[in-house]
Amino acid sequence: MSDVLAEVHRAEWARLVATLTRRFGDLDIAEEAAAEAFAAAVERWPTDGVPPNPGGWLTTTANRRAIDRIRRESKRDDKQKAAGMLYDDDPPAAEDAIGDERLRLIFTCCHPALGMEARVALTLRLIGGLTVPEIARAFLMQEAALGQRITRAKAKIKATRIPYRVPAAEDLPSRVAGVLAVLFLVFNEGYLASGPDTDPVRHELTAEAIRLTRLVRTLLPDNGEVAGLLALMLLTEARRPARVSASGELVTLDEQDRSAWDAALIAEGHQLVRERLASGMAPGRYQILAAINAVHTSARQARDTDWSQIVALYDQLVRVDPSPIVALNRAVAVAELDGAEVALAAVGRLADPLDAYHAFHATRAELLRRTGRSAESRAAYDRALELAGNTAETAYLIRRRDQLG
Repeated sequence: MSDVLAEVHRAEWARLVATLTRRFGDLDIAEEAAAEAFAAAVERWPTDGVPPNPGGWLTTTANRRAIDRIRRESKRDDKQKAAGMLYDDDPPAAEDAIGDERLRLIFTCCHPALGMEARVALTLRLIGGLTVPEIARAFLMQEAALGQRITRAKAKIKATRIPYRVPAAEDLPSRVAGVLAVLFLVFNEGYLASGPDTDPVRHELTAEAIRLTRLVRTLLPDNGEVAGLLALMLLTEARRPARVSASGELVTLDEQDRSAWDAALIAEGHQLVRERLASGMAPGRYQILAAINAVHTSARQARDTDWSQIVALYDQLVRVDPSPIVALNRAVAVAELDGAEVALAAVGRLADPLDAYHAFHATRAELLRRTGRSAESRAAYDRALELAGNTAETAYLIRRRDQLG
């Protein structure tokens, strides 16, 4: 029964919160009512059995809990009047250009009145289904700080009366950047989960992110960044079959069995990259990342990789996105082209912003290993292991560390 409830929670939470928010116009009421509905399910379903329509049962229960709360709050007469009309469990038909319910909710949450990071974090929590710890790791933030950011975003929605309304077709371009950021982070969490309590690779998340990105492309076919993100996802997903070994250990790109890669996804991703290059338009972040992945997936063997082209693409990406993560990934490519010592110098300059990021220490450990500095390499592996959560990645780091002797 606990497995059934957990599966229903994953499938229904985002939909339920979003539906209640749209009906009642209050995120706090929506989350509280949804939580009470799930609590009621935990109490009643083990005794009464799972209802034939679990989603409908939860929606009905949550609606009633929300209405009860509104009625108790005498100062909210306007919502009380509206609540009396809300016993119909069928969500209102959306007259908009977005045909998919989940994508509609993501576009609705990514309101341009909120700061970009706030709208992405809020949408990941309410619609993407990611937990606060998962989102915090994606933003390289402390959980408490991330929770405060989400709380402030909800407070701003309430204080400034930002309408929870499905955007019209002409509003989509102003919201698409936030939508792409949400889809990218959902995909990343699926491709290499950040926590220890889930499968190391979560195909349901990567598949959903790709599905939704394809839908965004049908809505905005001329947007280069949409095409770039789709290409990036496809080229990354193509390598998933070779990503984790049979023993549950992460397999790095240079050690992967390239014959196991999905050739159809690679061909589609390459075609999208070629189309964007042919457009002559200046590429954005996702288009450059897709081009980097196209170079990787064009090499028949790891030794055939054109590292000079990859470094050049990272140089271009740094100008578009001068983040420490990009600088770290560029250093990995520089190590292949100019040697580990040169890369170590670049990595060393990133210690302050990335000290809490496990990949920084894992990268530094590998570079120190190449230069023969085993003791420093072991210490860096230890620090990476303290911060890493993914079980496959942890197994890889332990093996590499122990090989130092």
